[in-house]
Amino acid sequence: MKRNQAIFLLVLTTIIWGMGVVVQVTGMNHIHPFVLNMHRSLAAGLFLLVILLFVPKLRGVGKDLGATIKGGICCGICLSVAMALQQYGLQYTTAGKTGFITALYIVLVPMGGILLRHAISKKTWLAVAIAAVGLYFISIQKGAGFSMGLGDFLIFLCAIAFAVHILVIDYFAEDVDGVAMSCIQFFTAAILSFFFVLPTGASFFGEYAKALPAILYLGILSSGVGFTLQILGQRHTDPTTASLILSLESVFSLLGGFLFLNESLTGREALGCALLFAAILIAQLPVEKLLKIPAKK
Repeated sequence: MKRNQAIFLLVLTTIIWGMGVVVQVTGMNHIHPFVLNMHRSLAAGLFLLVILLFVPKLRGVGKDLGATIKGGICCGICLSVAMALQQYGLQYTTAGKTGFITALYIVLVPMGGILLRHAISKKTWLAVAIAAVGLYFISIQKGAGFSMGLGDFLIFLCAIAFAVHILVIDYFAEDVDGVAMSCIQFFTAAILSFFFVLPTGASFFGEYAKALPAILYLGILSSGVGFTLQILGQRHTDPTTASLILSLESVFSLLGGFLFLNESLTGREALGCALLFAAILIAQLPVEKLLKIPAKK
């Protein structure tokens, strides 16, 4: 797979995820947040299991089985924690704001990458800085300072969990069967979500029929397809660049909230979106080649 194809897969992932935030909000009207996570993870795991059984071309034959299982379990733990924090935090903040605070992993991933001894270029750090400013304009309203509500704080913890998830994928991606690892991670997440539900005393089904469209979208598209595309795309991009591309999820979640949930979009937020797009372009453009001065003959 070429790098451009990998980038396309990651962008497609952000569209699916961004619209998924809107679906999460509507799904919580009929079912407990942790129960929704359990059902969506189970649906994703079953969907990917069918893919593995009946579409052998997508299987990574010859890949390290031990690393695939270990990576799937580690990713599943990170993912279940991140989804639980995001789903619960959504009850106390907006879909648009959730998308952008979650996208703070664009700053957290390169910081984690340093600990893993990844080289981070000056161009990438510039892109991260611009993106962080964009997120500030979107997430912090004028005159509000740096105040953070409960929902915002939970979503920030979610961003940390997603940053760890991206770094874990990067650690395992080279040696694993991507679809199989994704399948294992969702069955792991479903089991952990089951235990998250128990202390709440919530019904394991709620208004299941009404929540089913949200469960199917989040399970098959947002989880089964989206996270598998992330694993496949990250094989051919570095984790910091991948996190910048994936931060586009925040733009699509804001757009989805505006179109389907009647959430407002201010000029300040629009400026933040523009800065985020600029950051991603800077991260992708071959700036070094464009600025290179031809040698004199």
